[in-house]
Amino acid sequence: MADTMQGLKRTHYCGEVIEAEIGSEVVVSGWVQRARDLGNLIFIDLRDRTGVVQLAFGDQTDREIFEKAAGVRSEYVLMAKGLLRKRESVNKEIKTGEVEIFVTDLRVLAKSETPPFEISDTVNVKEELRLKYRYLDLRRSVMQQALMARHRIVKIARDYFDRNGFIEIETPVLIKSTPEGARDYLVPSRVHPGEFYALPQSPQLYKQLLMLAGYDRYMQVARCFRDEDLRADRQPEFTQIDIEMSFVDENDVMTMNEGFIKKVFKEVLGVEVQTPFRRIPYDEAMDRYGIDKPDTRFGLELCNITDIVKNTGFKVFAGATGEGYSVRGINVKGAAATLTRKEIDKLTDFVKTYKAKGLAFSRYTADGVSSSFEKFLTPEEVAAIHERMGFEEGDVLLIVADRNKVVFDSLGQLRNHLAKMLHLYEEGTYDLLWVTDFPLFEYDEDEGRWTAMHHPFTCPKLEDVDKLLSDPGHTYARAYDIVLNGVELGGGSIRINDPEIQTKMFEAIGLTDEQAQERFGFLLNAFKYGVPPHGGMAYGLDRLVMLMLGKETIKDVIAFPKVQNASDLMTDCPSPIDQKDLDVLHIKVAE
Repeated sequence: MADTMQGLKRTHYCGEVIEAEIGSEVVVSGWVQRARDLGNLIFIDLRDRTGVVQLAFGDQTDREIFEKAAGVRSEYVLMAKGLLRKRESVNKEIKTGEVEIFVTDLRVLAKSETPPFEISDTVNVKEELRLKYRYLDLRRSVMQQALMARHRIVKIARDYFDRNGFIEIETPVLIKSTPEGARDYLVPSRVHPGEFYALPQSPQLYKQLLMLAGYDRYMQVARCFRDEDLRADRQPEFTQIDIEMSFVDENDVMTMNEGFIKKVFKEVLGVEVQTPFRRIPYDEAMDRYGIDKPDTRFGLELCNITDIVKNTGFKVFAGATGEGYSVRGINVKGAAATLTRKEIDKLTDFVKTYKAKGLAFSRYTADGVSSSFEKFLTPEEVAAIHERMGFEEGDVLLIVADRNKVVFDSLGQLRNHLAKMLHLYEEGTYDLLWVTDFPLFEYDEDEGRWTAMHHPFTCPKLEDVDKLLSDPGHTYARAYDIVLNGVELGGGSIRINDPEIQTKMFEAIGLTDEQAQERFGFLLNAFKYGVPPHGGMAYGLDRLVMLMLGKETIKDVIAFPKVQNASDLMTDCPSPIDQKDLDVLHIKVAE
């Protein structure tokens, strides 16, 4: 039978006993990290979320307590009272390494079976096993530190926005499905047979309604849901730091959020970030980096050589010089020794995953230039490419010729891949910037229509309002994304507050008046009653914590994440539901 806590009350966390208190009596509690029985001496490392402290037992220890300590194993739950004293063998690896507790009362509050893996920061087991026993994985110091840092970031956000006049307001989790964007998670209604709620992909419409309702400055730490394929920085359920402001323009929103980022980096990491952040227009970001969330800690900028090869006899290049196509490349300076032909073949396979048909190359070594394409060009064309791309001995040129989307996707990702592979940036640095002036629309090849690049409530730039219907491909938005080390931390826009512009926006994306009313009628009706100019943005909290702590995946900063197929290995969900429960919801599962 387990001991009880009766008569004892914790006075200190394990990691918070200090030398200044040597000679005092302390009571600690936690889990056994390690027990060492040396015969006449026993040492137990006791762990809680603040750290580890050593418990000591020796000749002067009561025999009953000594024998109890001898039976302790890893992950037992203990409470111990004793005298804090100077440790003979100092351990510089832990913050309590100068002291130990000579135990005078020991309680075994719970025993533990041998865990399926060692509870250690250096444990090397498959992620699937750690997630199946996530409650054990969460005992590891590295996980506890991550979740405590996440807590701190959320608290800083709430305090910062509160001091700046924002009101935290919760918005509904069961909402109307508005199929624009990612796929909704749907919830069947028992009392409305055949009808469904959706879980929110974001609080977008509600926060706009709060602006209309006069709340002026809103924030929320909001749970959001998207039924989409997962990746390292994406989960089906995630958390946003969501804000909205009235009577503002883009500069107001960006300046307010720069202040938040500056504060959170200073208080959590002790890092001073410089404000204001750089601002790069979308078109410039794509032209220079091939991606709308550029990492500018390194070079490898794209170079456009379309004009040089537009009349070439090499069909691969000449066929990619028309409207919407281009020939572009990057010069990997000094990489010829590393990027062998074998490595370039691997890079070719890499860009093919982004629909590129191939990767043209030139390598300049001491033996001369070897190239997959130069023999098909004239000497003048080759010389012009070399000059424009700054090709010198030791360099490697990598070129893609295709539709602009394919060129940008493949080279933008290749650029990031090479930077990581060749260690082109310093770890522990933070590259913060804004990408601004996004296109308002993007063309959906599958549906054969224009869709909103962000959402259909994003305000066009004032000078582009007349292009909404006549030239949607050249219409730009009052939208902005904040980027950290090549990852989008968050984004937002100034919203449409003119019903006439909103009607044109719906028409441009192919929604009839009836469809717009059916999907967004409650918002459109509300907008008849005086809408202030407003705008805002939302951060992906999980991504922010992941990047600040240098983690590889957001699963390492979420307590109970899902895996690649959106299942939870610990609780074994999703799982089948009894037909009687489905009958109540008027649902039948198809074979």
